[in-house]
Amino acid sequence: MARITIEGLETIKERVNRENLLRSAEKHREAEKHSLDTTGSYRAHVLVCGGTGCKASHSEALYNALKQELEPRGLTNEIKVVETGCNGFCAAGPIMVIYPGGIFYQRIKVEDVPEIITEHLINGKPLERLMFHDPETEEPIPHMQDIPFFGKQKAIALKNRSLIDAEHIDEYIGNDGYKGAARALTELSPEEVIEEVRKSGLRGRGGAGFPTGMKWTFAQKAKADTKFILCNADEGDPGAFMDRSVLENDPHSVLEGMIIGGYAIGARKGYIYCRAEYPLAIKRLSLAIELAKEYGLLGDNILGSEYSLDIHVYQGAGAFVCGEETALMASIEGRRGMPRPRPPFPANQGLWDKPSVLNNVETYACVPQIILQGGSWFASIGTERSKGTKVFALTGDVVNVGLVEVPMGTSVREIIFDIGGGIPDGNKIKAAQLGGPSGGCLPEHTLDTPIDFEEITKLGAIMGSGGLIVMDENCCMVDSARFFMEFCQEESCGKCTPCREGTKRMLEILTRICNGKGKEGDIQLLEEMAPYVKDSALCGLGQTAPNPVLTTLRYFRHEYEEHILERKCHAGTCTKLVTYGIDPETCIGCGLCAKKCPQQCITGEKKKPHVIDTEACIKCGVCMESCKFDAVKYV
Repeated sequence: MARITIEGLETIKERVNRENLLRSAEKHREAEKHSLDTTGSYRAHVLVCGGTGCKASHSEALYNALKQELEPRGLTNEIKVVETGCNGFCAAGPIMVIYPGGIFYQRIKVEDVPEIITEHLINGKPLERLMFHDPETEEPIPHMQDIPFFGKQKAIALKNRSLIDAEHIDEYIGNDGYKGAARALTELSPEEVIEEVRKSGLRGRGGAGFPTGMKWTFAQKAKADTKFILCNADEGDPGAFMDRSVLENDPHSVLEGMIIGGYAIGARKGYIYCRAEYPLAIKRLSLAIELAKEYGLLGDNILGSEYSLDIHVYQGAGAFVCGEETALMASIEGRRGMPRPRPPFPANQGLWDKPSVLNNVETYACVPQIILQGGSWFASIGTERSKGTKVFALTGDVVNVGLVEVPMGTSVREIIFDIGGGIPDGNKIKAAQLGGPSGGCLPEHTLDTPIDFEEITKLGAIMGSGGLIVMDENCCMVDSARFFMEFCQEESCGKCTPCREGTKRMLEILTRICNGKGKEGDIQLLEEMAPYVKDSALCGLGQTAPNPVLTTLRYFRHEYEEHILERKCHAGTCTKLVTYGIDPETCIGCGLCAKKCPQQCITGEKKKPHVIDTEACIKCGVCMESCKFDAVKYV
């Protein structure tokens, strides 16, 4: 493949736009008005979500079935089948979007493929049964952009989600890809690039929220013969998949952001640190680097400029602590991933003691559009102190699990209820855990707080990289704090005493409380230990590890008191504190619970209420699981 110029980028863009015109309803309608060719070489495009979530729901089999079904019908040259990256609406997978029209199909099975081809692609009759249906009216919603899940979202980092084939560089270029890098390298000085980023108000999306422009300035001014541009793709938060999805969906956006950042600080070499547990992300990222090199978008004299940059993928072994910048750099150097004290800061003395800039995947994905559309454009979105958008992995007790991108300033409640569809099974929300394992658990009355770095911090949580776990009324907050503390304790590198010993002792206390052995003074002891760990731990892992404990004590103190003083867990999560009983008003005497009980401690006559021998009960919960009439209760 020949190296391309800026003119070559425009040529590719024009060609791809003609070929993919069908994928934009607005552009397609406008072209038809002027009697322009709107077909390209195909009359329809079928886009199948190929993100990890949909692949787990067998989207690959769906993709193959489409290809196989089209061939004997002689439609291979008329209908283009494309595997895209993550659509975001993970709860509805596997997902398919058909253009023209942007008809959205969800939860598709392989056996649906012949009907889709016959009715929709041949006869022009979309299938209502496969569409998303309004939860209240049950009316079908055919177009993706009209589905409530997407209504309040604004895509910047996720600009190309479910629109392009992540494994074909031309499709990225066709959607203004590498145009921001071209502008930076040919029209702007390094200082002017940094000024645009500074003007945008972009803050690091990895969790700390440090101003990106300021970080780049420090590195740009540092004197050294070698500098490094680094990307943190070591996403280890439970329930988080933001960075993974961006890399799977749009790897070139990250490469382009790194090219711009490398040019700004004067780096000639870059690394993307991605955990090996992300095989699809690594595959597509590695392919993107290979194709970018073939096009001359990486390597020597990028786009005919004097700037050169090589980027390599470094696979991490899954240590959560390697998400901390100095531990990550130690790992790349071949040493054990452990943080070091700062200063010196990485901007002056980072990888191999050279000035280095480290940003996360989402941060880099925003940069090309900032350079292309201007810092003022990005700054016009969001709040006074938190500009732009933020990507969240919405998981837990919520109807619409998925990947969402919203303007800063959107409330947590809007994300959960307007986008996420609320809590399943008619349950009530109890809390939202924001910021990963070392984030905070926020109660229902705080959910109107706008998404803003400072506002979230005031509540005791952190923005983090964007994990948002929803918890309903059946969740025990003491056990939740124990779970997150267990994760932090296991992932502690052990280098500093406050984190190594502090998290261990706090976990011991929490475990004791959940096992029904809590004692007076435990709450006070947790409150005393937490500040010591926060204030004296070496890195961010230890400094934020007490957050789940502190926020649950702050907002759900009564649950701790119930566990310790009353020896009860009303959520029924802490089995050592649960007593099972049978409601005589509800029990019909079917005897199923007695048959399933491993201890044979349930007795009663047929068609009459049964009774549990609480002394013999081992609290396994089988009786509650087997009862079809909801007669087994926590007492």
